[in-house]
Amino acid sequence: MAEVFGPPVTVALTGASGAQYGLRLIEALVAANREVWVMISKAAHLVIATETEAELPARPERLAETLIERCGAGPGQIRCFGREDWMAPVASGSGASSAMVICPCSTGTLSAVACGASNNLIERAADVALKERRRLILVPRETPLSAIHLEHMLTLTRQGVVVLPAAPGFYHRPATVADMVDFIVARILNQLGIEHRLMPRWGAAPSAE
Repeated sequence: MAEVFGPPVTVALTGASGAQYGLRLIEALVAANREVWVMISKAAHLVIATETEAELPARPERLAETLIERCGAGPGQIRCFGREDWMAPVASGSGASSAMVICPCSTGTLSAVACGASNNLIERAADVALKERRRLILVPRETPLSAIHLEHMLTLTRQGVVVLPAAPGFYHRPATVADMVDFIVARILNQLGIEHRLMPRWGAAPSAE
């Protein structure tokens, strides 16, 4: 019998710094037993190769196999789509509904989403999420921010998008870079309503363990 996974979450990685956030998010969603639909832009592949030791193939089929092995996912738990795979479920509002996270989100992708561009599948999937009133979370990692960036963030926030900058907090006293990455991934999971144990919520009672 095929394993049953929770509702899918779409994760797109674009060409901003912070590839670790997106890769860790995929791992956390797999651990939460959610199906994960993945899209990685050409620029994101370059960033991943620069910032991490991960070797991720470009072809969607091989990429899915690699991510499944990397994350310990079940068969079929991770599906990957190419930049012009217009038959992917995320390309149409009549496809299966899915919350979407663009993590990291480049300012170019931010601009395209704010303007309704659909030049590739990532932009089209975000446009679908907007028009269908689905959960859409953007995780930009850029500094400093120009007025253009801020205006696009305001436009998207007014449309119901969650703009969640990759700005880790320090009140949990992170000891490693991984702790800082988990801080942001935990905040994303909170926005998706997905339980996790990456870090305790503020004010939560100490664990008895």
